[in-house]
Amino acid sequence: MLTKKHQATLNAIFESPVRSNITWVDIEALLKSLGAELSEGSGSLIRIALNGSKAVFHRPHPRKETDKGAVASMRRFLIAAGVKRC
Repeated sequence: MLTKKHQATLNAIFESPVRSNITWVDIEALLKSLGAELSEGSGSLIRIALNGSKAVFHRPHPRKETDKGAVASMRRFLIAAGVKRC
């Protein structure tokens, strides 16, 4: 079940134009609440599996906010995994 915080993060990912102020910590929390499996790679690499869809992302650093390109990629991943906006 999604909390209000997770719903807000999901809505932020699906907003248009793409936002650049979503923190990666909030995205990871959303993914975990959706039942995604996250595994660490080398460095900032993180592998994500959700509903049969798989993707690889890099955690942002040194900033905590995710850039627009990564947010757009996350949106595409969530759509492929069957996740819809609340």
